Amino acid sequence: MSNKDKIFLLLLIFIPISLAGHFLDWGATTVFITAGIGIIPLAAYMGTATEEIAVVVGPNLGGLLNATFGNATELILAIIALKGGLVDVVKATITGSIVSNLLLVMGFSMLLGGLIYKEQKFQPTAARVNASSMNLAVIAILLPTAVEYTSSGIGNEILQRLSVAVAIVLILVYGLTLLFSMKTHSYLYDVGVAETEEIEAGSSEEPHEPVNLPFWIGVLLVITLAVAVESELLVGSLEEATSQLGLTSLFTGVILLPIIGNAAEHFTAVTVAMKDKMDLSVSVAVGSSMQIALFVAPVLVITGWLIGQPMDLNFNPFELVSVAVAVLIANSISSDGESNWLEGCLLLATYTILALAFFFHPVV
Repeated sequence: MSNKDKIFLLLLIFIPISLAGHFLDWGATTVFITAGIGIIPLAAYMGTATEEIAVVVGPNLGGLLNATFGNATELILAIIALKGGLVDVVKATITGSIVSNLLLVMGFSMLLGGLIYKEQKFQPTAARVNASSMNLAVIAILLPTAVEYTSSGIGNEILQRLSVAVAIVLILVYGLTLLFSMKTHSYLYDVGVAETEEIEAGSSEEPHEPVNLPFWIGVLLVITLAVAVESELLVGSLEEATSQLGLTSLFTGVILLPIIGNAAEHFTAVTVAMKDKMDLSVSVAVGSSMQIALFVAPVLVITGWLIGQPMDLNFNPFELVSVAVAVLIANSISSDGESNWLEGCLLLATYTILALAFFFHPVV
């Protein structure tokens, strides 16, 4: 058992602790912290179950499965928050996930990988395609806000319709990116796939045992249910806990919740970067941001519209600034297909400055 598996196994103890805290009324802060930690290993095991199922169903369907469940934890957490009427927190989580993946995850990956290897290379063509997709995502969340700020008397219903229409376009674009990466131009992404297989093969010299498909499907269903329960506890204690901790809902949504939901992916990206697998590391960080922007956010807009909790793409202007800054500097640094420790420091410094700004940002 690897050290990573031991850590995740140990963190599972926080799931019963959070449940006990909820039913025994140990306080909102205790429930919030323990439920947040409990979600981290569940996200990791969800990824493991998805990968095992993908081995059986084949590369194309497996790729779609990985893409769909890649951010399932954040999606479940956001849907539960949306049902609870915490629309602003959901929007903050979306922007925070994009920012943390592009700055925090890629920053740590480039820094720690760069300290071991002087320079690391990755596929520049794929990086540029991903950069273009992220630019589209920025435009998509910027325009509804711009329409609202430049129009007098625009109603919420019109803004909602615009957001749903934009969401449909983004989901179509996300489908096209999957077609591009898994079918028509899959050779651009073959390096990352090969590295994944190499890492998995290198973890054990024994041949890979046949995958028990019913077992892993059952594991995936159980984990999904557990994530939903823990997310319910986390969201239910969020407002009271953040108030007791002296944190704003904006800081919690943009900084804390994305770190919880993406912890497993963060760990993976940094680990493979330290093994000089920067292609895979960048793919994990940027790919996760793309999923959030082109799939998770549009799904939440449509879901909110269907369940009667209207959520539009009219974001807090400061959140838009942070996303634009993150995309701009990430695209600038990754465009040449090379990285070093200083570029990692630049990304982390940008994230730290944004986190401090969100911490001191007053509640409006």
